[in-house]
Amino acid sequence: MKRTPAALWIWYRGTDFRGFQRQPEGNTVQEALEDAMKKAGVPYPIMPAGRTDRGVHARMQVASVRLPPCYTSEMLSERLPPHLPPDLGLCVARRPVPGFHAQWSAAGKEYRYRIQLGGTASAAWLPYVMEPHTEPRLEGSVLKPERVAELLGAAVGRRDFHAFHEHSSLRKPRTLESSTLHELGGGLFEVRLKGDGFGRYQVRYLVGSALLTAAGALSEEHYRAALDSGTTIPGLKAPAKGLLLWEVRYPAELDPFTPEERARVPGLPQTPPFALPSEPDTEAAA
Repeated sequence: MKRTPAALWIWYRGTDFRGFQRQPEGNTVQEALEDAMKKAGVPYPIMPAGRTDRGVHARMQVASVRLPPCYTSEMLSERLPPHLPPDLGLCVARRPVPGFHAQWSAAGKEYRYRIQLGGTASAAWLPYVMEPHTEPRLEGSVLKPERVAELLGAAVGRRDFHAFHEHSSLRKPRTLESSTLHELGGGLFEVRLKGDGFGRYQVRYLVGSALLTAAGALSEEHYRAALDSGTTIPGLKAPAKGLLLWEVRYPAELDPFTPEERARVPGLPQTPPFALPSEPDTEAAA
């Protein structure tokens, strides 16, 4: 009998994980998930939509896996959660349509990055936000949200982001569909970036370099030249703790998950970094 495919939607807080991909040093998301699946009766490897680095969180990571014969996604939904560690959880397990693949079927992703641009981060949010004053190159700078929003918005379009990702990532044109800054309240802001693909550290370098430019520590001329032509700049890689993989998008005909599930995620903790503050969400003017 053939093994049946399943699509898993998982969440995790990346603080205590050494990234997603299994490695000899251990304590990765992949290791924890695959070990839990073995205990649940599924001793097979997974294929994620992408890999996140050490300390990065995910509201929506998607993985493909094959289930043993006669083993259903409903069975996995019941048997897997008791074996998962506290900072890793399952939202949905579902049998996808034929041809679905978590990575190769993806049409795009959305990342969110949290920054404390004013006031002081609350104790609950402190592990999940960047505080610019802790970065030596930003210490003492006054960062105006409007200026940060303007610089982030300049990155939108199809371009070579070579200056904003690790050179180990394939150099190719990528489309950044939107890049906006939103005020969440209490001085906490959120960068929202949607695109068809991202190189390694691209979000962190883009956010960090926009902050560096807004602070006057990097010239706007050099920042925009890096966007326009891929010219190398002494950018800033923002810390991992502020970054959250928010959503993985698929074409409607392949998407294993319903619009209702995407809007109201089942099983997602209603705590940081997933649940937003209760203050009204407004977009900062560019």
